[in-house]
Amino acid sequence: MNQAVALDQAYQQVEGNLVSDMNGEKVMLSIASSKYYNLGQVGGAIWEKLQSPATVHEVVAQLTEEYDIDREACEQQVVRFLESLLKEGLVKAV
Repeated sequence: MNQAVALDQAYQQVEGNLVSDMNGEKVMLSIASSKYYNLGQVGGAIWEKLQSPATVHEVVAQLTEEYDIDREACEQQVVRFLESLLKEGLVKAV
């Protein structure tokens, strides 16, 4: 099931994951699948922004304020990251 990420769709974390900060990077254990994930620093920042529903546009706007990154490049990376989180069942469209 390959879900396309819509820029104006809101996404949110799925419950049931343990997340820890390891030297500035987020690591996560999915209770449902027993898989470990290294979200990294920026992935961890995206993950935190999805604690409450947020659209790709909202996440990109926040990230471009916090980091020195081109908006278009940021958008592409956020979409790819969300696609992988959706595929793993770690976030959901709301």
